Amino acid sequence: MDDHSRPRALATEAVHAGRDDLAGLGLHAPPIDLSTTYPSADSRAEAARVDAFAAHGVLDDGPPVYARLGNPTVARFETALARLEGTDTAVAFASGMAALTAVLLARLGAGLRHVVAVRPLYGCSDHLLTAGALGSEVTWVDAAGIADAIRPDTGLVMVESPANPTLAEVDLRAVAHACGSVPLLVDNTFATPVLQRPLDSGARLVLHSATKYLGGHGDVLGGVVACDELFARELRKVRFATGGVLHPLAGYLLLRGLSTLPVRVRAASATAAELARRLTADPRVTRVHYPRIGGAMVAFEVAGDPHAVIAGVELITPAVSLGSVDSLIQHPASISHRVVAADDRRAAGVSDRLLRLSAGLEDVEDLWADLDRALGAEGRGRHDVRRPALSAVRPARTADGPPPASRRVAR
Repeated sequence: MDDHSRPRALATEAVHAGRDDLAGLGLHAPPIDLSTTYPSADSRAEAARVDAFAAHGVLDDGPPVYARLGNPTVARFETALARLEGTDTAVAFASGMAALTAVLLARLGAGLRHVVAVRPLYGCSDHLLTAGALGSEVTWVDAAGIADAIRPDTGLVMVESPANPTLAEVDLRAVAHACGSVPLLVDNTFATPVLQRPLDSGARLVLHSATKYLGGHGDVLGGVVACDELFARELRKVRFATGGVLHPLAGYLLLRGLSTLPVRVRAASATAAELARRLTADPRVTRVHYPRIGGAMVAFEVAGDPHAVIAGVELITPAVSLGSVDSLIQHPASISHRVVAADDRRAAGVSDRLLRLSAGLEDVEDLWADLDRALGAEGRGRHDVRRPALSAVRPARTADGPPPASRRVAR
């Protein structure tokens, strides 16, 4: 295999995907196209192109028409994310929820209103499915019950692994097998393609809240679905009709964010693993959740008042969202999963004492000092915070290597 046909490593794709044509254009940085509309003197040809899009969900290689049909800057991000996830293509949206809404509408348009889903999911995803606002119907099951829950009108199976906020994991290959011909949608926001590529396990659709790790700096809102070209055409038609488009500046920022994604995820994952190890050894913490595949998220349940911990941090920002260069902490039962009914929330493992921490790129000793102070004086001095715990957590895998044989700290 020569150098031109050898597959690129993920770290290389993160830097170069979506930018392959820049040298030929005499550019180094990707341009930002802010146009909302584009000139065309041939209205007959324009009509034919719009008809083709309406029928097939794709424009030809001619000039853009209107920003709601597509944008060159956003297309660069879509190309890059698809390369990282190993899919044919990707379709970007104004937010992660806009992306999920488009998937549901695409299936409803095909006459398939039933969804099978596994809890926990991100709270607003759960709420969208449960409320049935789009005309969909959901059956909630555990992973083992997927096959039995599928009906003739089932259009989608949805899982999130690692899940928000408990970091629970499912066997994606087994889930994909249970789906049969029904498309499996995996929310890969927490793992990112650095830690797992759901397509390799049989998923057809990969969802990201691009606001999180893909952007990585807490300054851009977006969502994206990586998928095959056939499904992408349906999503583009929904995006055109509903207007949930990603702004070109957001597309530019997300493309830039991808270039450092492997480095950021690896560094933050090492920090999260160390914090999980120390929290496991801390008597003020009753349970720690950390995924087998690693990652930059840690969830833990405290013996005392979780609200006091939120109020007590100084370096770590108490805020919703995650995946930024700075560390964030929040109380899911109060915010991200507040829209989920309390009984459903608790049944999914989201206890009232659970806190969710998104580790950033700060020094781990500074983060631990902040957590140690916020957890309060109880138990301090009875343990050495730097002593390895018996259930030590290994660092997350590298971008291109296999996951280590690490195990969950606690469920």
